[in-house]
Amino acid sequence: MIVLQILGSLIGLIILYLIVIIFFPVMKVAPQPMKTSTTKKEAPENREDIEYYVDDIMVSGWYYTPTKNANHACVIFSHGLCGTKDMELEKYAIKFTNEGYAVLLYDYRYFGESGGEPRQLFGGTYQYDDLKGAIKYARSRDDVDEDKIFLWGTSAGAGYGVSIASEDDKIAGVIAQCGAYDHKEDNQMYFDRLGIAYYLKLFIHGQRDKGRSRFGLSVHKFPAYGKEGTIAVMAGMGIYEGIQRLAENSTTFKNELCGRVALLPHAPDSTKRALEGKCKVMVLVCKNDMLVSPKTHIRMVENLGERAVVKKYDSGHFDIYFGDLFEKATNDQLDFFGNCI
Repeated sequence: MIVLQILGSLIGLIILYLIVIIFFPVMKVAPQPMKTSTTKKEAPENREDIEYYVDDIMVSGWYYTPTKNANHACVIFSHGLCGTKDMELEKYAIKFTNEGYAVLLYDYRYFGESGGEPRQLFGGTYQYDDLKGAIKYARSRDDVDEDKIFLWGTSAGAGYGVSIASEDDKIAGVIAQCGAYDHKEDNQMYFDRLGIAYYLKLFIHGQRDKGRSRFGLSVHKFPAYGKEGTIAVMAGMGIYEGIQRLAENSTTFKNELCGRVALLPHAPDSTKRALEGKCKVMVLVCKNDMLVSPKTHIRMVENLGERAVVKKYDSGHFDIYFGDLFEKATNDQLDFFGNCI
């Protein structure tokens, strides 16, 4: 009888807890907006607006035709956490198309100019399928050789290409830049840095958003990137400032995510999938990276074995997109493409 009473009390407390966090405004999170552009850049002449559908949701993309020496190869780009296609990726497209490669940029569903509700819903399995859709679209084009498709991913999107290449033998090669490959290792790094209390807060925010979605209530969001000492999916010294540098010319980036990101499953473990692929993979390592655990790229390279092409740069996570580092890294990438076809 006492056991039943205790069990009943626990159930009652859990129900009360869920009612409070779902229905009452007790969990406000300070937004951390970023300076973005209010004016879209003029599109290059070789850029074409495209769209394709995944699970009946429209995915918006830009397709760039080569400006010279077309070799019928296509490079498909996948952005990182919360990223959109107009965040510094067009300069990659321009450089690569000048060397004969077609380029496809796209927004994940729920982000940027793609469809899907609620907005800003991050899910690794969704994005994994969005990349598959981009590959299918590229192969449908007459100007692309289906055996010359390269997958380029950065940060949270870096592992998607490795995983897909493990099940798609036609992929010509993969570039993985400053990647978050092993979520357990990355989570452990943040856990050691921020402590259990921080993760409990994220978990509770996730419960609030997930619970509200079940009752058709408004979405509960918090920042994707935050300043040190604040609540965000990623918070710490230099993180907010780094993503701000990438976002300042974007018209679509929003520094917020649905809280349920803390509860949704990740994409397949790309370090394990690396054991199964056949094509070469270029692993770009930023030696001063504070966002991803160094153990993850070590494990990735070990599992790739002879298929790994490793390049290391004296930079932080966000530096590789700019200046001399951008030129050095993209020249290395073009060499990699040429060696694969």
